[in-house]
Amino acid sequence: MKKTFLILICFLFITSCEKQSNDIHISKKPKPDIELIKSNFKNLDGWKKDDVKQARKSFMRSCGKLKFVKREFIYNSEIKIPTKEYQKLCLIAEKSTNFRKFIEHNFQPYLVKYKGSEQGKFTSYYEALLKASYEKTDKYKYPIYGKPNDLVELNISDFDKSLPSKRIVGRVIDNKLIPYHNREHIYNKGIDAPVILWSDSYVDIYVMQIQGSAVAQLENGEELRISYADNNGKDFKGIGSILLNKKLLPPASASMGKIKIWLKENIDSSVTHMNENERYIFHRISHESGPIGAQGVPLVAQRSLAVDNKFIPLGSMLWLETTGPNNKEIKQLVVAQDIGSAIKGGVRGDFFWGSGGDDILELAGKMNSTGKYFILLPKGTKINND
Repeated sequence: MKKTFLILICFLFITSCEKQSNDIHISKKPKPDIELIKSNFKNLDGWKKDDVKQARKSFMRSCGKLKFVKREFIYNSEIKIPTKEYQKLCLIAEKSTNFRKFIEHNFQPYLVKYKGSEQGKFTSYYEALLKASYEKTDKYKYPIYGKPNDLVELNISDFDKSLPSKRIVGRVIDNKLIPYHNREHIYNKGIDAPVILWSDSYVDIYVMQIQGSAVAQLENGEELRISYADNNGKDFKGIGSILLNKKLLPPASASMGKIKIWLKENIDSSVTHMNENERYIFHRISHESGPIGAQGVPLVAQRSLAVDNKFIPLGSMLWLETTGPNNKEIKQLVVAQDIGSAIKGGVRGDFFWGSGGDDILELAGKMNSTGKYFILLPKGTKINND
């Protein structure tokens, strides 16, 4: 009688039940991948030592973008931050003269755990330098392409709301959408796209595409910022793994700085290796004060972080605790303002190191550390860890 009653209750409340070994088991909702553990600013190692006002510029740039957001949450991520509340805090921040006190008064830190662990992987990237020309010459012969004229994109959910939201890139041939050209085709045969500049090094263009942006130095001394415009929709494959798998580089020489040197010293064969990464990035000339991240705002050196926006909303503040190149501790406030094809997971970040030449590249390329972060949410934000 008791067992019959339990089965009836399960049925009435549409709860999933299963009978096993004469016992009634009620299946539970699986725990989400992302979990937030409430903390406080005393638990943020180095909080009082960090010059947090340096991050104010990043935060205010994100606020400038978020003030136009009309959806319920600032971003469609698993961690939900109410838009209206964040916009109110942005207005308060504009008038605040003490950024640390503003944060402590209005935000609550939460340790982010992903699949049960607070530890994740942290790398870094930078804004490259390259030499370029407006005109093609014997020296400047490698094109830096803008967005192709024949590139077409669509989202399948626009045609059927039951389908997942997914961006597809291609081109139309005989009224049929087909995949866009891969890197090898683009390098060998060219494409229907504007050439915004010509560079003297395909390796420098390749590194710029990995980093997403660069500063172009022209022969007349002029400098132009080159920013991300689009991509060909192909999967990314790291040049480090390509060379390591072929045993062309020892593991100790797999930093991006050393890889760049090897590619330039072996240019006759390196093009073939680079072209194994089918993903190709198209660029545009930017007149902004810094490289533009995925949120659409200029990044700030050592205060902007690329994240997986499936979990972390762009525009949110994070307290980062990890280790940089040469075992230097990084314990500081950053803002989630960018994404990357290799940045996947709830505790995963790519630290924006800044702009510079090969010295900065070597620093950025060395960073491959474990670490954790706390997300700062407006006080009173509803947390759902179920």
